[in-house]
Amino acid sequence: MNLKYIYTLLTLVMVLCFVPAIAQTNHKAKKPVAKVVKKKPVKANTPQPKASAKSLGDEAAKVARDTTKNGGQANGNGGNSLSEEIVVTTAYKPVLADAVKIRINPDLEDKNPFKAPLTYTPVDKRLEQNTDIKPLVAMKRPAERDSVPTNNYIKAGLGSLKTTYGEAYFANGKDEALQIGGYLKHFAQDGNLYKQDESTNQAGVFGKSIGAENSISGRIDYNYNSNYFYGYNQNDVPPPNLQVDKQHFSTISGEAELAKNYKDVENDFTYALKIKGYLWNNAYQAKENNVVLSGFLNETINQFYAGVSGSLDFSTQQDSLYNYNNSLIRINPYIKFQGDNYKIDAGVNIVDQFGFSSAFYVFPAAKLEYQIIPKYVRLFVEAKGDVNKSSLLDFTTINPFLGQDVSIKNSVDQLDISAGLKGTIAPGLGFKASIFRNMVKDMPLFISDFDFTKGYNRFTVIYDDGKSRVNGFNGELDYKASEDLDIFGRVEFKDYQMATVAEPWNLPKFKLTGGAVIHISDKVDITGTLLIRGSAFDPSPIATGAPTLIGSFADLSGGVEYKATNKISVFVHVNNILNGTNQMWLYYPDYGFNIFGGVGFAF
Repeated sequence: MNLKYIYTLLTLVMVLCFVPAIAQTNHKAKKPVAKVVKKKPVKANTPQPKASAKSLGDEAAKVARDTTKNGGQANGNGGNSLSEEIVVTTAYKPVLADAVKIRINPDLEDKNPFKAPLTYTPVDKRLEQNTDIKPLVAMKRPAERDSVPTNNYIKAGLGSLKTTYGEAYFANGKDEALQIGGYLKHFAQDGNLYKQDESTNQAGVFGKSIGAENSISGRIDYNYNSNYFYGYNQNDVPPPNLQVDKQHFSTISGEAELAKNYKDVENDFTYALKIKGYLWNNAYQAKENNVVLSGFLNETINQFYAGVSGSLDFSTQQDSLYNYNNSLIRINPYIKFQGDNYKIDAGVNIVDQFGFSSAFYVFPAAKLEYQIIPKYVRLFVEAKGDVNKSSLLDFTTINPFLGQDVSIKNSVDQLDISAGLKGTIAPGLGFKASIFRNMVKDMPLFISDFDFTKGYNRFTVIYDDGKSRVNGFNGELDYKASEDLDIFGRVEFKDYQMATVAEPWNLPKFKLTGGAVIHISDKVDITGTLLIRGSAFDPSPIATGAPTLIGSFADLSGGVEYKATNKISVFVHVNNILNGTNQMWLYYPDYGFNIFGGVGFAF
């Protein structure tokens, strides 16, 4: 019960107890007036009414009055007497104080809490003010788990055109300071035409060592490619003495590089030195040797980059009719400026040509980039020039059906000017578009050198003596919608204005290449490629001597790979799905529809 109510109740009880007593003490005793009470006779058989509290009180008061009249005698005979006269003025009525006594018992339970003795240990740490927001601690990156935690991989397969395919890769594993590995590749096909055979074989080893200040890397490669001269007009009767000879190209190459490791420091000085070379020969005793020593020095000063790069390029070409020394020295001093919205490269390219032909050139080497839409679109303008050294290795890589004694003559890009835009126009959508105008002196061209009366079906190289002009447009697009879809493509439009020849022989004016990579799931990947090549002309001397049109074509290929387990995969590749009679070179149609597949194993 609330203490307030208990206190009020006790006060009321005290008032009821003491006020009547005080009233009786302060008033004098008065003799009450005697009342005459008439009693009715009680019948013997009449039941007595139940006494109430009020009647009992009245009767008690009556008895008291009678006792007083009798002089304190309880009866008429005179018994015990009272020494004090008591006068009752009112009827007795019990009060709450007489009926209920309120008491609060003391709580004898011992509730004193136990307090253990305190022990103080000083902390050896300086207190810091923690009102400022503390920086978040970078979360440690969890260890990566490879989908195929292996270092070696082998693939092998067979196909419809007697196709044999194989690849193998070997490495020492994840070592951040040392990487050593090797590879083997083989691909061979036998077409539907007579002697339409080709074979490509590659092997190599590589290594890289990363030190505290510098990195050293190197590699040695060997390539052996072979094919036959199977070309002739398929609509005519085959020449009786067709020279279907076998051609092969053997190349052994190597390179080594020393470079200073990148450090994110101000005013850093960087350098690199590289040496590379190769030995090349074919089935007709043509040979080519090349050694290139190159390097650069660069000093960073705030937002400026100053440096110089250069190279010594020594080559010898040898065939049945010539033995040339064709060498170049290049020096490229430059200054670069870079800011938040711009980048400027200013320099010159100095080239000295010596050997069987001597010449000295100074070309511009300048480039400007400006960010017109921050983080999205950049405008670039470039002007440059250089000497393009004629190489038997480069020529036979483009056209493997060349004959003997290919003419050697360096072409010169006197002034190449380009301007365009590049950047990102949407999340995952990158692009690059440019227009260009090139001024080329002594442009090399591949033309047919057929003489079917002798069964000869080879190509050769001529040069457009003078200054040729090439205008055009290049566009690149790469759309990576997600981690599971990547679409890319490149388109080229070119317009040739030749100096001495009638047409840009065997050079198409339009070319489109594209592809897609689709990641269906963790087990299935789909790839596809598309090539659309415009028409071209070849100055075939056959029949009327009019140029021969090489028609345009489209080549569609695709492949599927299924990962059965983490170590075993199955693949299928389809070439020339449209089964077109594609010709990049006159009378040398490409392979028709073919399919090959196999398995891969990682270990």
